[in-house]
Amino acid sequence: MNTPKSDEHRAVAPPALSPFGSQRYRRTRGLSTLSQSFRSAWQALRSNKLRALLTSLGIIIGVGAVIVMISISAGNAALINQRLSQLSPNELIIRPGSVSAGGVNQGVGTRQILTTQDASAIARQVPGVLAVSPVVGAGNQVIFRNQNWSTLVQGVYPNFQAIDNWQIQQGTFFSSQDELNSRPVAVIGQTVVDNLFTPLGIDPIGQQIRIGNVSFTVIGTLAPKGANGLGNADDVIYVPFSTAQQRLIGGPYVNAINVLGANSSILSGVQNNIQQLLDQRHQITDPTQADFTIQNQEQILQTAQSVNQSLTTLLISVAAVSLLVGGIGIMNIMLVSVTERTREIGIRIAIGARQSDVLLQFLIEAIVMSILGGLVGILLGIGGAIVSAVLTNHPFVLNPLSVLLAFGFAAVVGILFGFYPAQRASRLDPIVALRAE
Repeated sequence: MNTPKSDEHRAVAPPALSPFGSQRYRRTRGLSTLSQSFRSAWQALRSNKLRALLTSLGIIIGVGAVIVMISISAGNAALINQRLSQLSPNELIIRPGSVSAGGVNQGVGTRQILTTQDASAIARQVPGVLAVSPVVGAGNQVIFRNQNWSTLVQGVYPNFQAIDNWQIQQGTFFSSQDELNSRPVAVIGQTVVDNLFTPLGIDPIGQQIRIGNVSFTVIGTLAPKGANGLGNADDVIYVPFSTAQQRLIGGPYVNAINVLGANSSILSGVQNNIQQLLDQRHQITDPTQADFTIQNQEQILQTAQSVNQSLTTLLISVAAVSLLVGGIGIMNIMLVSVTERTREIGIRIAIGARQSDVLLQFLIEAIVMSILGGLVGILLGIGGAIVSAVLTNHPFVLNPLSVLLAFGFAAVVGILFGFYPAQRASRLDPIVALRAE
């Protein structure tokens, strides 16, 4: 007869593990596995330092190249914008067309077709025009004492200063009275100052210079603009238009007509109206056969900015190829590493390591190489950008976004190209792996 067991003899069931305890256990084990994977990966890299360095070389070069290229491009953009900002964005320049001689095109501006009457008609009949100035000019030898310099001498109206956005550094621009009386006065650019007056240490204001056989009094100097993609803007001398026509150049034709529009929003309309007016005055029925061209300064600005953006994209694309090559190098080396460490992988799996543990270890190795390569590449890239800025005398511009982009791309490359070798290592058959020599 069975007697009930006393409470002392009853089997005591183990307490159920609470959900909180189970989660804590899994989290602790996960952290331990991750820490162990990092240690294993770091030990593997330390034991093959040279191979790890050579593997990361592609990432180092790629990241450094991306940063240098973006910095150079940004510096060029800043310099271009600085120089082009000195142009008047609301200015239109009308130039005569070209002449063909013996089947050879002589180039824009060689045809004698534009006159002061054309300039006057534009000022009277085209709405939205604030100022108009005809321009005559030619290269001349300029002499001051024992110094001489060959430069461009242009005759313009007094309002040309506002049209072409010139700032006066010393003295004044010539006035309407100077134009009306054809006075021999001149306003000179900074390059002319540097070559005629700076070597002698003389203030140019009030000095007499000789242009050809005519003496001119310097009444002002222009603030420097620098090179703007159309030549050296500072290598110029401006004199009253009437003075240039009577004493230097002569003839009824002009080299160009500069027009200042009221604002950029109506500039295209002003340009179309000028085109129609000059077509009528020159009796042109087909606009494609016009004997003149109209240059829009705003279009020059937009074109320069577009070219710089395209160049930036090209440079970044070329640099990105280096990162991809570096990623392929990481994948190749990791595949070789898997082959060399087949027996080690088999032992790890045999003593209880899971596929995810092996996968994580090799993936971490690839990521660590990419990240270390990215950090070294950032330092080299910043240093290279500084050296390039100093050598080219361009502004140093470092965009933090480019650094983050290059570093992030390096990390992604490590993950993408390290995943396949890591997955291959994790899927090795432990029995086959243990038999490997």
